[in-house]
Amino acid sequence: MGTELRRSFCRVCHAACPIDVEMDGNRVVKVHGVADDPLFEGYTCIKGRMLPEQIHHPDRLRYAQRRTPDGRFEEVSTSTALDEISDQIRQIIDRHGPRAVATYTGTGGYQNATSNPVARAFHKAIGSVSYYTSVTIDQPSKAVAAMRLGMWEAGWNNFRDADVLLCVGYNPMVSSFSPNGGLQGTNPFTVMRRAKQRGMKLVVVDPRRTEMAGFADIHLQIRPGEDPALLAGMINLILAEGRHDHAFTDRYVDAEQLAALTDAVAPFTLDYVAERCDLAADDVAAAARMFAAGTRGIAGSGTGPSMAPHPTLMEHLVLTLNVLCGRVNREGDAIEAGNFLYPETPRRAQVIPPMDPLTGPATRFRGLKGYIGELPATTMAEEILEPGPEQVRALIVNGGNPAVAFPDQELTVRALRDLDLLVVIDHRMTASAEVADYVVAPRLSLERADVPLWMDRWFRAPYALYTPAVVDADGDMLTEWEVYAGIAERIGVTIQLPGGPLPTEPWPTDDDVIDLVYAEARMPLDEYRANSGKILEDRAMTVAPAAPDATARFAVGPPDVVTELADVRAETTGVEVLSRYDPEIHRFRLISRRLKSALNSLGNELPGLRRKGSTNYAYMHPEDMAELGVESDGLVEIASPHASLIGVAMAAPDVKRGVVSMSHSWGGLSLTDEKVRDIGTPTNRLIDVADGYDRLTGMAVQSSIPVSVTPVSEDALLV
Repeated sequence: MGTELRRSFCRVCHAACPIDVEMDGNRVVKVHGVADDPLFEGYTCIKGRMLPEQIHHPDRLRYAQRRTPDGRFEEVSTSTALDEISDQIRQIIDRHGPRAVATYTGTGGYQNATSNPVARAFHKAIGSVSYYTSVTIDQPSKAVAAMRLGMWEAGWNNFRDADVLLCVGYNPMVSSFSPNGGLQGTNPFTVMRRAKQRGMKLVVVDPRRTEMAGFADIHLQIRPGEDPALLAGMINLILAEGRHDHAFTDRYVDAEQLAALTDAVAPFTLDYVAERCDLAADDVAAAARMFAAGTRGIAGSGTGPSMAPHPTLMEHLVLTLNVLCGRVNREGDAIEAGNFLYPETPRRAQVIPPMDPLTGPATRFRGLKGYIGELPATTMAEEILEPGPEQVRALIVNGGNPAVAFPDQELTVRALRDLDLLVVIDHRMTASAEVADYVVAPRLSLERADVPLWMDRWFRAPYALYTPAVVDADGDMLTEWEVYAGIAERIGVTIQLPGGPLPTEPWPTDDDVIDLVYAEARMPLDEYRANSGKILEDRAMTVAPAAPDATARFAVGPPDVVTELADVRAETTGVEVLSRYDPEIHRFRLISRRLKSALNSLGNELPGLRRKGSTNYAYMHPEDMAELGVESDGLVEIASPHASLIGVAMAAPDVKRGVVSMSHSWGGLSLTDEKVRDIGTPTNRLIDVADGYDRLTGMAVQSSIPVSVTPVSEDALLV
């Protein structure tokens, strides 16, 4: 009997690469790209090609796990687990109120199009505002800055016809992420080569010579944490030389705010910026002029600068570059992505007025508020540990691993252990699952129907993509929406979705729930499914003219931006936001990075990926290592003002001197690193959530962390 091919798409990350799955009965034999796909052209990455190992891994959880009184785990039926979880949630709500029940939806939860919407709807049903996601871990400033600035209803320019791209701290060749209008992870190497062949100019700002930087016309290998100063300097030059789009700014930018911004960036001269950022002044000037000279293009930022000091200011300045240069879709332009799964909304050539982004519920810490429908994840551990009427006592972790992903490992682990009820939805025993009361085994991507919710608005063409389940789940497993639906049914609340209430009798299918979640999609779901794998240019949205009464303008220089720019100018370095920073001690900057063989904490458990490396190396410039007297594969102690860890050093000439580059979300529960060579170490241990945080979002400094680096012997691993 031969193998059978079944079409699906990968959901390890957001990219949603189409795949052909070779099946031998119900066993996945091999996964490979779809050569004739019009968008991806056969592209996949190594993580997606390891899906057979993930599906059939011998240690994969196929049944729910319940912690016993002696701390072990035992298998129970999902029905029993949900009965007991629901009883405890009901008691916690009765005793403490609905806000005592929280959810954290991590990156894994976002790879299932029904997971996050159903989880949010469950929280609305029980009346709990304690909803957290990975969005507020790594780049909340993207939404907050855009709301404060104002947004262009028709969106920024498209990548496919851009003649210039400014890429600030992201590397889609590995991360498969790009802001709107940037290069997405859809066959990125080939697409970038073609863009360069048609003449597109590329400026990359990054402390590493990344794969993306290898394509750059200008690579600004910046000192970490100084992106706001660089961007302010570029804006200063563009305004001073009159290189901005005068017609656009006259019509769509508030004149008083433009004047305020002009004054605020004036002190960021080329010489000052060059010295502070450790760049050549001529290169900074050339980069600013190159971006301004384009007629279409986009500036965007990634998670590196979004996790560094002053992240919301940084994002504001990136977006302001787009505003000043008029990098928006104009009347009559086609919009790049299909947005098929989102409601039909106007796409007019006009500004959505600036608004207050912080309208959510107040947290109990640092005066922070909720935004974009959730609370800041940097306060979650404190909300668990701090007694009071709104203390969180139950947490559902949905496709995430807070123990190694949240800032301040010690605080986070202490909080997870303090909960009355911790439920983790995951297919493996992660560090977070190890301290859970219940671990619910989910169906994995090939075992469920799905649509690519996030990429639907990011694809570089109006492209439809759907998959049915292609593998029958082998075990007593639930997909994420079923966990919330099962709890809701048991405690007597109804989950309301755009298409109506989520039924429980009869129990719905994945496709039923997709239809309910995306009932307001601009393309009917049956039509969307029928067109899977196709580019539908005839269904692309076209920018409409502005409404006759449209008068809104961008707010490029609000008072808090002007104040923060003055604060940045008064600093010697951005890391001065950390109160215990000592320039004599913390001579290095630790930056975050992505790896081809891992996505956050996912990957190290799969043999095919583990062969690429079993630790998150501390990559350093060879000359720095020589000065320290450490060789590749030697151990170093890396200490921030808050805590320390042991890392395995590795020489990397692509890393700027004075920089340590490490991937995040590795390691385990231990606050010591005796297993660093086997499982890596969590860089989040170095972070203090209450020191140097962003004023609006509460974002902790999780990249460009000031650290000392000291060689240590193998004895450092003995405990």
